Amino acid sequence: MSELTDLDPDGGIALQGAGALVRQIAAGALSSRDLLEIYLDRIQRLNPSLNAVVTTDIDAARRQADAADAAVRDGRRLGSLHGLPMTVKDTLETAGMRTTSGAPELAQHIPARDAEAVARSRRAGAVIFGKTNTATYASDAQTSNPVFGTTNNPWAPERSPGGSSGGAAAAIAAGLSGLELASELSGSARLPAHYCGVYALRPTHGLIPTRGNIPRAPGSLRTNDMVTLAPIARTAKDLELALHALAGPTDPEAVAWQLRLPPPRAGRLSDYRIGVWLDDPACPVDRQVADVLSGVSDALAAAGARVSEVRPLDLDAHNRLYSQLLYGAISLGGPDSVHEQNCSRAADLVADDVSPSAAMLRGLTQRHRSWLRADEQRARVRAGWAEFFADYDVLLCPVSPVAAIEHDHRPDVMARTVTVNGEQRSYWDQIGWTSLATAGALPAAAAPAGFTSTGLPVGIQIIGPHLQDRTVCDMAERLSRLVGGFRPPVATTAARGLTALRA
Repeated sequence: MSELTDLDPDGGIALQGAGALVRQIAAGALSSRDLLEIYLDRIQRLNPSLNAVVTTDIDAARRQADAADAAVRDGRRLGSLHGLPMTVKDTLETAGMRTTSGAPELAQHIPARDAEAVARSRRAGAVIFGKTNTATYASDAQTSNPVFGTTNNPWAPERSPGGSSGGAAAAIAAGLSGLELASELSGSARLPAHYCGVYALRPTHGLIPTRGNIPRAPGSLRTNDMVTLAPIARTAKDLELALHALAGPTDPEAVAWQLRLPPPRAGRLSDYRIGVWLDDPACPVDRQVADVLSGVSDALAAAGARVSEVRPLDLDAHNRLYSQLLYGAISLGGPDSVHEQNCSRAADLVADDVSPSAAMLRGLTQRHRSWLRADEQRARVRAGWAEFFADYDVLLCPVSPVAAIEHDHRPDVMARTVTVNGEQRSYWDQIGWTSLATAGALPAAAAPAGFTSTGLPVGIQIIGPHLQDRTVCDMAERLSRLVGGFRPPVATTAARGLTALRA
């Protein structure tokens, strides 16, 4: 018996894309209830080694799956996600299902209503059966918290799946769910997708309502000004499937407008104008990752695409600006007493202290006047992107300078580092490239691009013009045909974490 057959007694059904699964359910070739039971069985066998799915509501999910199957028999279609069992990140509120955001004070929080995007998933016919692990309040580039512990990477259990949506990416990679709805600020979905070898889409900011996402206090009507929700999936086409179900105005806005995203900018790969920016002194890329990304660029050129090396902006200056905006955006989190302590510590800083800790303190306690100045700079950056995308259709760049790092949960986050070409770099270099789309309010996808020589997944980031989400998804799909898409960890002996997925 082969490794894959041994580890996938369902015959690989669980590892198919969401769109293919929905089509089989609609045709009566696969029942929603049977698919749900396959995922529940996989969770029982595989999740103890991963700790990706942290909460389930099995009874309610079985009722929903049975209702979806009854609708098929009656000739009724519930929506674009009809009968698809899926999970959502544990930051998103789910009516009647525990939602903790990895925080001890919310360990028993059971919301009375769904987050708006969760409600839209249900209206599209999805069967939401569980929650995936997150960093506490979605505030780390790894996935660990005091409530549920640490999530492991399906490819190598001693390594991180990334964060803060590491549970989501690990669950999709291991075939524990049909689709995942996560959240994104500084690469919280793109980084885990890169580390776990799956797809993630950060939509244009504002396309998917964020109400009910808990890094702000439960019941908050607002979130910070750069957060989006982000689907994670096993195929590029599933990103657009999820976007179709989730994007659009809320009811008060729908009185006046509706969403109609433009089609992809090009109909053939040879018609795409592709900018590539694969390395930069401000955030150097490890050779193991750079070699894979260079291979993608070469493959595109060989296939007839118009590929040009570009450097749209000063990455170092951009990330200093982004740091100020980021810390200002998250400053409302935490109790007032902590904020007052930060203000006192910031007042004691010397003027020439440019350490990461000093930058954080200054950002968390900046005056509104300083933030407004930074916001104007951000508007100028966004105008610059509009000029850039007049000449290019997409920008390809790293998701992160490294492949999946080893677990590092030292309490002093500023003391953590990553190793790039044998040198120690800032832990936050992991998000040094994802900040481009975040600050720019641009759509961006992480797509599987290949593997390091040690068998770790490498993703490539695809950034598109504002509101050109379908162009980003189309490029991700074209790349999947060119360099290969998702590959299950259990399907290759190159996966060093293979034993982690044994029952």
